[in-house]
Parts: sequence; structure tokens; C-alpha cells
Amino acid sequence: MKQGPLRILGALVLTGACASWGADAAVAQMKLVSGKLTGVVRDLAGTPQMGASVEIIPEVGEAASREFLTNTQGVFHGDRIATGLYTVRVTLAGFLPTLQQHVRVNANLTTVVRVQMESMFASLEELRRSPATSSTEADDWKWVLRSAPGMRPVLQWDEEQVRMAASNSDGGRGRAHMMLQFTDGARRPGSASNVASSPGTAFGYDQSLGGQSRLLVAGQMSYEDGASGGVAAIWMPAGTLGAGPHTAVVVRESRIGENGLMFRGVRIDQGGAMALGDRTKIRYGGEYVLVGLGTAASSVRPRLEMETRVGDQWQAAMVFTSQPAELNSFDADGDAQDVLSSAIDALDSFPALMWRDGRPVLQSGWHEEVSAARKLGTRGKLQLAAFHDDNHHVAIFGRGSDLPSSDFLPDAFSNAFAYDGGGGSSWGGRVALREKLTNDLELTAVYSIGGALVPDSAPNGALRDALRTVRRHALGANLRAGVPRFGTKLLAGYNWIDGAAVSRVDSYGESLYQMDPYLHVAVRQQLPKFAPGHWEAMADCENLLAQGYVPVSTRDGQLVLVPAFRTFRGGLSVQF
Repeated sequence: MKQGPLRILGALVLTGACASWGADAAVAQMKLVSGKLTGVVRDLAGTPQMGASVEIIPEVGEAASREFLTNTQGVFHGDRIATGLYTVRVTLAGFLPTLQQHVRVNANLTTVVRVQMESMFASLEELRRSPATSSTEADDWKWVLRSAPGMRPVLQWDEEQVRMAASNSDGGRGRAHMMLQFTDGARRPGSASNVASSPGTAFGYDQSLGGQSRLLVAGQMSYEDGASGGVAAIWMPAGTLGAGPHTAVVVRESRIGENGLMFRGVRIDQGGAMALGDRTKIRYGGEYVLVGLGTAASSVRPRLEMETRVGDQWQAAMVFTSQPAELNSFDADGDAQDVLSSAIDALDSFPALMWRDGRPVLQSGWHEEVSAARKLGTRGKLQLAAFHDDNHHVAIFGRGSDLPSSDFLPDAFSNAFAYDGGGGSSWGGRVALREKLTNDLELTAVYSIGGALVPDSAPNGALRDALRTVRRHALGANLRAGVPRFGTKLLAGYNWIDGAAVSRVDSYGESLYQMDPYLHVAVRQQLPKFAPGHWEAMADCENLLAQGYVPVSTRDGQLVLVPAFRTFRGGLSVQF
């Protein structure tokens, strides 16, 4: 009888322990499958908004929504919530409601969202002076002028960005929405999508589609006999070129000679980026190219790049992409003017078209690469890379007359031609250093070793049979400078190759670092205001000294093979 109360007490203790253990296990399990969501709310001028109501609504499941208020810094902190997709709805008196959909919350991670709200009242905000944190001129003001309520700012000046705006030759005018180019000069001699060395016009337009979504539209027309032209459209749902998803469609048409065939081409590109945790980023994409020249040729060109941060100073990357690489069309670090220029450059992003065995073929191949990069202080970066190129159809360019039409595809606007040099495989390496010497001066140095096609000294058969892969060294340097006081931008460089070569030593690296063969110069000069818009004179010169030309004699006649033509393209550019 005396043991009864003891047994009851023991049972109660055991039950309590089990309940506590079960509760702890449930809490631990919840922590394993939950994450945090936090964010900041600002207006379009970047001012934090206090007291905004933030509602987090789950897109999947039956979990209840949660509400938070922003503090004096415009920040809200959410408790642990179940993983999955959420919609963030922000409301505040005097502002339009804002939605951000498909916000993913991952387990044991904190997801940060940044919300910008548009005022529903003011079309002209009050001119105000920001507190100076450094020495500034007396007329350094921060103000915003909107053309209509609910639209993005069209004029902005911020003393913290005066130097950057001046280096971009923006003159404080804010984002450029439209660009016109009036040019004269060829872009890619030997290519069926080449622009004639005659007056031509190109335009680019940046249109907001609501929220962050943007649409870039570009077009181009040459006025030479047998005129060529094209149009491109690039849709960016996230509003950033290169960092978010994008869809590009390019259509181009040109006539091969005065009475020749009509070249028509379509390129559809889809790409994007995603993060895996807080250390790994993946860029992915692919494009489909279809061209017609009597008969059709097509190509599917995938690409994949994975970057992983290893420690505070090192970063590793793996790349698998199609050749030739067209990296500069999707530069994520450019300003608004560079984005519009990238849209215009996309018109010439077709791979080289060639003719072989009575049918058209496109330049194609594969590039695989592994690399490691290390930060050098706060302004420098060093990259070490090893790569493998497996080319199927290597484009060889040159000049000649009375060439047989079976294998040589002539350029419509010059005596240049494109030729299929066949396939080849090679291994190589690269060491690249990029250092920002001052705010307006940047140095890039690249050393590469890889395989390039070289003709025999005295070929007796067809040109393709005389080409062989030889290891070549290339050493180049680029200097990018800006003179904000005069509105001048300059890119000058030289890329030396240690012997004859009729194809590129490291085409991916040259595109990545804008390291064209031999002496190359590009200048952008801001002009005094004489008409509406922001005017610049521009000049692009490639291979100024006409180096690297290789004369050969084959059964097809006397030829001069050219790894990089000497070209000049210049004109005027105006941005609105």
C-alpha cells in the first residue's frame, strides 16, 4: 500500500520527461525545416519607410499568413516560418501596394527581400539637401524629378554618386531610356551578318513593364545596296541584364552580294541565374540559332556556369559553354548606357556562317573550364584557369579574289570570306589580373596558352587539309580609363601572339576580358550640348597595325588568312 503513491509519482515523472523530450524533438524538427524572412522597405529615392505593413502569405499549403511592421530603418524581422514559397505584400499610406511573389524560404537560412514603393501623390518631389558626410561642392544636391506618378525617376542627382555619374558620362541625367547610333564602318568582315562599311543607323530602347520587369528593343539598318538590317528584343523579368532571367529574340537579314542569296537568321536565347545557399551561384541558359541561305542550318547552344565562394578571398568556378562565346552581350555590371549598347550588339551575335560540301554550316564547338580567383585587396582580382576546347567547325577568315564558291562564302560588302577550317581539340591555361588603379583607371593583363590553327608553309591540296593545331602563347594588356572632367572614356590594349595563327588562341578568355588580338582602341567622347539628348562621338579600331596576316598559296588560289581584320567603325551616339 505504501508503494502505490511512489509508483504514481514515478509514472508522473516519466510522463513529464517523455512529454518534454517530445516537445524538444518537435521544436528541433521545426528548426530543421524552417527558415527566417527579413527585409527592408524603401521608396524610389532610397529613403527607409517606417510603419509599413508587411504581410507574408504562403503560396502553398494552409499555413496562416503573418504580418509585421517596419521599424525606423524600414526593416522588418520575421520569426521562423516553414520553408516554401511566399508572397510578400507591403502597404503604407500614401504609397501604392507592392507585391513580391515566389519568395523562397530555405531551411536554416535567412532570406532577405528589398521592397521599393512608389508614391501615389507626388509627381515632383521637394528639392532637399542631404547631410554631407564628406567634402562636396556647394551645388551637390539630391533630388528626383518624375515625368508622371508611378513612373521611375528620369532625373536623379546624389552627391554620393556624383563621381560615378560623371565617370559614366551621364551628366546627372539619370537612366538613359533610348539610344541612337549613326555609324559608318564594318563590324565583322567575313560574316554573313556583317554590317556594310557605309552609313547606317541603330537604336536601342529601354521600356519598363511594371515593377522590376524591363524590355530592351534594338534595331539596325544599313543603307548600302543590298541593305541589311535586324531587330532584337530582350525581356528581363528581374530588371537586370546578366544577373537575372532573360529571354532574347534576334532576327537579321542581309543580301550576299548585289544579286546573291538572301541571308536570314533567327536566334532565340533563354538564360538566368539562381543561388544555392549563400555561397554558390549558377548561371544557365541556351540558345537556338536558325539561318537560311538557300538551304537552312541550325544549332542548339547550351551554357552553364557555377561559381562557389571558398573562404573570404577565394572563389572557384566551372564553365561549360558552346563556342563561340558571346559574353559581352550580357554584361551584368554595365550602366544604363552599356545595357542599351549590349542590346544593339546582340544584333551581331550570330555565329559565323560558312559553306561546306554544298551546304551552309555554323561555327560550333565546346569549351570546358575550371578556374580559381582570389581577391587582391579591395581593387584587384587574380584568376587562374585551365580549359579544353573541342571545336567542330572553326571559322577561318581571309581575303582573296576569284575563289571557288563551293567552300568559300564571300562577304557581301568586302573581298573578305569565311571558310570552314574543320575541327580540332586542344588544352590550355590562362592567368588574368584585373586591378583598379584609381577610380577612373583600370588595368587588365592576361596570359594564355592554347591551340590555334596554323597553315603549312607550302600546302598543295585544299586549304582545310593544310591546317594543323599548334600551341601558341598570347600575352595582352588592356587599359580602361575615364576623364570625368572632359567626359572621355578610353579602352586601349595590345594582345601579342608568339607566332602565326589563323584562329584564336583562347576565344573564351578574349571575349571575357575584351582582349582582341594585336592593337585595339575604343574611344567615347562626350560632346558639348547642342541638341536635345546626351551626345557622344565614338570610334572603335581593331588591329590598327594590320598584324597577323598570313599569305598562303593553295590550289584554290592566292589567299591571305586574317585572324583579326583591321577595321574602323565610328560615328555619333545620342541617349535620351
